[in-house]
Amino acid sequence: PAIRICDGYSMTARVTMSRGAPLVFALLLACFSPFADTFALSGVALNRPMGCARTRISASRCFMKDSAAGEHIVDPLAVAGKANVEMRQKVEKMLREVQNFVCKSVEEVDGLAKFRRDEWTREDGGGGVSAVLAGGKVWEKAGVNLAVVHGTMPVEALYAANDKLIGDETVNLKPGEKVPFFACGLSSVMHPRNPHCPTMHFNYRYFEAANGLWWFGGGTDITPVYVDKEDMKHFHGVYKRVCDKHDPAFYPDFKKWADEYFTIKHRGETRGLGGIFFDNLRDRDPNRIFEFCKQAGMAVPEAYLPIIKKHRDDPFTEEQKRWQLLRRGRYVEFNLVYDRGTIFGLKTGGRVESILMTLPEFARWEYDHRPAPGSPEAEIMECFRSPREWV
Repeated sequence: PAIRICDGYSMTARVTMSRGAPLVFALLLACFSPFADTFALSGVALNRPMGCARTRISASRCFMKDSAAGEHIVDPLAVAGKANVEMRQKVEKMLREVQNFVCKSVEEVDGLAKFRRDEWTREDGGGGVSAVLAGGKVWEKAGVNLAVVHGTMPVEALYAANDKLIGDETVNLKPGEKVPFFACGLSSVMHPRNPHCPTMHFNYRYFEAANGLWWFGGGTDITPVYVDKEDMKHFHGVYKRVCDKHDPAFYPDFKKWADEYFTIKHRGETRGLGGIFFDNLRDRDPNRIFEFCKQAGMAVPEAYLPIIKKHRDDPFTEEQKRWQLLRRGRYVEFNLVYDRGTIFGLKTGGRVESILMTLPEFARWEYDHRPAPGSPEAEIMECFRSPREWV
């Protein structure tokens, strides 16, 4: 029968075997796979994957079967001995901890709504946990999504995920080539009700691909619709302190990168007022980069929630709400046209509900809208057109 073989990861490779061959192959595969007996999404950490049954071969090796497809699955990088199993374990465990910490912190501030957790599996390998809050007292919609996926993808999708690889001779990949990959990431967007409360986004991720390629990426950024200089000083100050603990060059470099990355090119303006953004970070010991990502992820409540507490009860007018919805229209434009995570997820057959979780429930477009000169709306438009330093 046609099956997909598994060592605790999901994969896309399909093979045909004679009767009895799966067990033989399992034993051979176990030689490549010193994985734990219990599994998380990546197959190597705390819990077995959602929707996956398990058949034990020994105390430290097992097959998984995708219960939906009824097929066994395996990760090509792991089989080839190219997987950094220890780092996969660490990253997934850390991102689960960040997800739980952020969700708990946000629920406490909202005081009404709770995150609904939705476990899912990806047909071509991997799965995730989407945590979504809707109809809250403070937030209209908030999501914190964990994804651990693997399989193969076109080299063009790899370049969409990391454009710094384009033209890199060390990557040594040909156009149209199918590239084995592993990706573990946590992504979040939070859209508050009050126009004086900013939207916030963060994403931290770890990639592996062919030819021993690996990198970290991510960042945290903020999108207010009105300028409060003290709020921006606080938000950027938290991330400057986090960055400075690891490398004094991180904050100025990553702040500039965020201003450039979050530009809506067809509008000539930024999506928000920045933060930090980085990608293709692989210039030092991966354990050092891991610690930086961990601290940056755990800093989200400290950077964001005091601003929400400060403004959640501010009075606002119908016109201010209308301006918020117009700016959310810009948020939608960026996410659907430029956002790497959205593009990568759609190109690799990701779960659409989780990918588009980042979009607000409500947005607005008006023909040729221009804020009145000298208005608070015009003030922040100047910030969107000319990014500035906040700390």
